[in-house]
Amino acid sequence: MFVTEHDGRLLARIEDDHMVFEVSFDRIEPTDVTLHFLRDGQQVGSIYNDDGTDRTMARLTVDGETTDFVGVEVPKEFVSRVLDIAEETGRVTDETALAGYRLRVL
Repeated sequence: MFVTEHDGRLLARIEDDHMVFEVSFDRIEPTDVTLHFLRDGQQVGSIYNDDGTDRTMARLTVDGETTDFVGVEVPKEFVSRVLDIAEETGRVTDETALAGYRLRVL
């Protein structure tokens, strides 16, 4: 698992024997229970709770023109790391919404 700056964006990646999730983004937009990954102003993925707070899912939009997506379960530790780095590098769109997301989800 890592989150790092790469090519002017943040790159977040997690993998295990069953899945790989990787996304590069410029900004992260928190709402009450969802994080939206934004690249060049377009949403390219999200992290959301599937079963209340039991499962945290990461979703990548395959094609902005369709409803196709790839979704995997990710640990809250990964979500927290993504948020910490995004916040440290000034890539969060709304600090107040981020605090609410942390309270509700993490």
